[in-house]
Amino acid sequence: MSDFIHLTNKTEYSLSEGALPISRIADLCQSFEMPAVGISDSNNMFGALEFSTQISSAGIQPIIGCNIKIKTPSEYMHDSIKDPFFDINLYSKNNLGYQNLLNLISTAYMKNKKNSCIELDDLFNLKDGIILLTGGKNSILKQCKNKTITKQANNFIKKLKDNFNDDLYIEIQRLGKNHEILSEHSLLSMAYDNNLPLVATNDVLYESPEYYEAHDALSCIEKKLYVSQTDRLKLSDQHYFKSQNEMKELFIDLPEALHNTIEIAKKCSYKPDIRKPVLPVFPLSDQSEKDLITKLSNEGLELRLKEKFKLEEDNPLNYEKIKLIYKERLNKELDIIIDMKYEGYFLIVSDFIKWSKDNGIPVGPGRGSGAGSLVAWVLNITDLDPIKFGLIFERFLNPERVSLPDFDIDFCRDGRDKVLEYVHKKYGKEKVAQIITFGKLQARAVIRDVGRVLGMPYGQVDGLCKLMPFDPSRPMSLQAYIDEEPRLNEYADNDPKVKKLLDISLKLEGLKRHASIHAAGVVISKDKIYNDVPLYSDPESEIFMTQFDMKWVENAGLVKFDFLGLKTLTLINNCLNLINKDEFVLDIN
Repeated sequence: MSDFIHLTNKTEYSLSEGALPISRIADLCQSFEMPAVGISDSNNMFGALEFSTQISSAGIQPIIGCNIKIKTPSEYMHDSIKDPFFDINLYSKNNLGYQNLLNLISTAYMKNKKNSCIELDDLFNLKDGIILLTGGKNSILKQCKNKTITKQANNFIKKLKDNFNDDLYIEIQRLGKNHEILSEHSLLSMAYDNNLPLVATNDVLYESPEYYEAHDALSCIEKKLYVSQTDRLKLSDQHYFKSQNEMKELFIDLPEALHNTIEIAKKCSYKPDIRKPVLPVFPLSDQSEKDLITKLSNEGLELRLKEKFKLEEDNPLNYEKIKLIYKERLNKELDIIIDMKYEGYFLIVSDFIKWSKDNGIPVGPGRGSGAGSLVAWVLNITDLDPIKFGLIFERFLNPERVSLPDFDIDFCRDGRDKVLEYVHKKYGKEKVAQIITFGKLQARAVIRDVGRVLGMPYGQVDGLCKLMPFDPSRPMSLQAYIDEEPRLNEYADNDPKVKKLLDISLKLEGLKRHASIHAAGVVISKDKIYNDVPLYSDPESEIFMTQFDMKWVENAGLVKFDFLGLKTLTLINNCLNLINKDEFVLDIN
């Protein structure tokens, strides 16, 4: 039995805000005997599936949620409030709630790119299966004026209650900040006047009090400030993963606020799991994928063999013998592809490669295990004859393979974006997305960043970094550098600033720093992508990305396509254009 669980944990996926790795949350829950735990990253669900998988594997119930920005309609805004955006915490109770949560967070980036927020209508249209907490420091209560809730804010809470009923909770935090203490009386009045339950949260950003200083440095790195600045906003030192006893002591006068964290956990009965791949479907008019791939493969084989051997008129008998060998291999591959329902994947890849070649965009001849497929060769996915080179199809695709393979396709760097644009138009923006990737605070980078916010001289920090030579073939952790380089320990022993620099850097190393677009990965989904994976977009870009990185996109059941932009192909193409300027001289194939 438990008296309290943490619902509002901002992991390292709350980029440059949270400093709590998901792997540590499971350890902390076990240490404090908490049977369940929630996630509420800031305006994203980057870590939802990873959190669900890791937490449940430790025997703890994951509660999937997010802290999402919502735009307040003007009728619920006090005249003195200029900023219409505030935060709420949403949690999925069941499968429908999780689907609605994916839809809501995707909507925030798809509909309102500039502010990445949802609107009230979005929330009410997708409210089923969702629990709502009113939020912390940036909640509707930022409209609190003269220690009382404004009439507009109170009306807004009533509107939320009409829609969420028993799944609306007034959130109480005691983080040692004056503005929170001043507004608590108003919060309690709002809850009791509207017959709404209270819930205690702690807005967890790091694991223990020892990490406060490191987290403060992380905030300065993000905001380009110095730790020594006195005119900056500083968080209190209470945003850590507190034990049940600490929370019970903190809310000794409001035991129902603690108990309601357990009630919320009991309401939540769903967690996303790792899924088998769901293959995309090739758009068809009057025939099945099976019939189409069989037809196109046989037609392609005839063209390839005539082009390759040119023997039909000279020696028909020999040509038929050769054709039989290829035909047997083709039928064998088609049987495996169709049995594994992979025909749509082959058709999709073949289609956008054919479009690329027809539109003058150079495509690579094929690389990796995909070059072992005869079907890929006859569909013009690759330009290598696997029989000639003794390549094995089963290395690419076979029923025993645990994870489904993908083709690594090289495109001319200058034409890659045109291919992606074609794919978006053909399958629809809601079914195509590029894959997100996360930059991390690596050993040397974290030393430079922390040294800067601590105000240390550039030359001193640069000298420390030069003691850690970068070798991409053998990347090392900061602790490994410290263990191998005695001068680092010597400097730390003689200079308290260097010791502080290394201590903070060790705590921050490895945290996710920023999001960007994966260099090659693209997913094409059978249905709308946000049915399985939430979508994300940078406000400055028109490109949509999955909120899960490459590993977790595949674990969510989506199939990845690699569109590689290769400058070598661009260079070769430029050379060919010069060589063949006046007449056709050279065919690179």
